[in-house]
Amino acid sequence: MARTRSSEAHEKVIQAALSLFGERGIEAASMDAIARSSGVSKATIYNHWADKEALLMEVMLHVNGADRETVEVDTGDLQRDLATVLSWRPPGELEAARVRITPMFIAYAAAHPEFGAAWRQRIMEPGRKAIKKILTRGVEAGLLPADLDFDLAHALLVGPMLYRHILVKNSATTLGDIGPQVAEAFCRAHLIRHKNAQRATK
Repeated sequence: MARTRSSEAHEKVIQAALSLFGERGIEAASMDAIARSSGVSKATIYNHWADKEALLMEVMLHVNGADRETVEVDTGDLQRDLATVLSWRPPGELEAARVRITPMFIAYAAAHPEFGAAWRQRIMEPGRKAIKKILTRGVEAGLLPADLDFDLAHALLVGPMLYRHILVKNSATTLGDIGPQVAEAFCRAHLIRHKNAQRATK
């Protein structure tokens, strides 16, 4: 199906906003600048989004792949399932954009609580639920301790991923995909069979 002028304008604005947010920061990228960069009038932009925050929200969902259907992971291997969730990336060129702009989302969320709450709910919560579901299966199968602290486990798994995005310069190329290593380290520390094997060797 051919794209309409409205859908083309919508896409141009998303791409221009993504570029300017990444280059200038969210606060410094005005709607006037986005209109000039996209070649779309401000009147048309405001027909699509009520304000810059609404546009920012769609850009956030877009670069994180949240506008795409998620697939549940259940291979029967707890470590592999955790690695799959931790290693998930949006398709193609969106990953580079996500790496570049995530620190700016975090900074903006710190100063704008409503956006921060929406970011946690729309972006972070689906991943948290996916990890909890995997860990719950592990507990039910007797692979993980029955008293596993899910919040702490989630922090241990996701913390290194956030570190990769925020604190490591050029993290996409410096560290690469650390999801499998994080999943392995977690399982070594928490899987009951690993603990039993360690005791047997002492």
